[in-house]
Amino acid sequence: MIGLLILAYEGVGNGLVEAASHVLGKRPPRLEALSLNYNETPEYLAVTIRQKISSLDDGAGVIILSDIYGASHTNAACRLLDSGHIELIAGLNLPMLIRIINYRHLPINDVMEKAMTGGCGGIFHPCVPAKPNGTPA
Repeated sequence: MIGLLILAYEGVGNGLVEAASHVLGKRPPRLEALSLNYNETPEYLAVTIRQKISSLDDGAGVIILSDIYGASHTNAACRLLDSGHIELIAGLNLPMLIRIINYRHLPINDVMEKAMTGGCGGIFHPCVPAKPNGTPA
């Protein structure tokens, strides 16, 4: 089973794990959040992320999910990627996480595609219904 590692500042990652656990009715296996703070050095981040990857990888690979692209922890994770085995997606949201959890029995490249579509598909802009003439109500 593909391991999942969430990289996010402070309680964001743990909050997403708790929310996914609530939606699914149980905590998913091989899912961990690494809560980080702004004061960690890039070296510390790289060592810590590498250790978490090792603990999560049962041979099927690991997908790293980060809160934002360009952050120190995402940059550190980028240096650890191994195409088709250790992958990363930045911009994690709850719909993306639920989608990944539900499809991670598939090959990692397929799960990456499901993650991207699940993340984008979970974003909505509810609008005011239009009047019969097409103008907003």
